[in-house]
Amino acid sequence: MKIAFLDRDGVISIFTPDDYIKNWSEFQFLPDAIEGLQTLVKNGFRIVIISNQAGVGRKIFSEQDLWDVTEKMQNELRKQGIEIFKVYYCTHTPEDNCNCRKPKTGMIERFIAEFGDFERGKTFFIGDSDVDIEVGAKTGMKTILVLSGKTKSVEETENWNYKPDFVVANLKEAAQIIVNGGNFQGGTDGKENKGCCVE
Repeated sequence: MKIAFLDRDGVISIFTPDDYIKNWSEFQFLPDAIEGLQTLVKNGFRIVIISNQAGVGRKIFSEQDLWDVTEKMQNELRKQGIEIFKVYYCTHTPEDNCNCRKPKTGMIERFIAEFGDFERGKTFFIGDSDVDIEVGAKTGMKTILVLSGKTKSVEETENWNYKPDFVVANLKEAAQIIVNGGNFQGGTDGKENKGCCVE
């Protein structure tokens, strides 16, 4: 089974600083995100979303609200030929000290418990923040940081404990890396270091 693990906010949908996507009216797909997802699906990848959603634990919105947004997102994606294989949310707050909130690995472990292990060295985790890169690295995956969400520049990664294997602008470019087996075929931009490994 070929799998691509993705964060949601800042990768597929817009990132809302200091707020949450609480209902469908606040949800927006990022430019190029649908094209990126289509690329993955057409190349036989199953898409698994792994997302922290502490707004539920903080009682800012309900778990039903979260799944209503998820259902509508999936319905829109199906119209574009995209089927999401599985969605995992951690709805705890940081204070809950759960084992599923990224950068902890509980959501990945739950996937493995349900579907079996996967070829980790050839599997990618795509995210927009340090916790995404950390959970991917901790579970033996290659990691791709997209600059379409929380993180806006390569410079922000300098003090991270875990560095991404690739840094690109968006999910469309990340998908190209994955289908090319870890090779970036797009143009590079020195300022953003797109497609470059971060040392």
